[in-house]
Amino acid sequence: MASIDLGKVLDSAWADKELSEILAAPVAALKGVSDRDGELLDEAFGVRTVADLASLKYVRWAQALAALDAAK
Repeated sequence: MASIDLGKVLDSAWADKELSEILAAPVAALKGVSDRDGELLDEAFGVRTVADLASLKYVRWAQALAALDAAK
């Protein structure tokens, strides 16, 4: 089973939340993503939540390309 240190990827206010709350959180809940970054993601791609970002086709495409490169 995969695990992640939430304190390393989330702002401290979100690190102790349930996964469902984190996925529904604004993207600014991610460490290093500002409120302004979130506004720009919303304007450009309609991304408002962490779940929206995770399901964004461009993110999935980039991850697939990186996985292909790592598999060579």
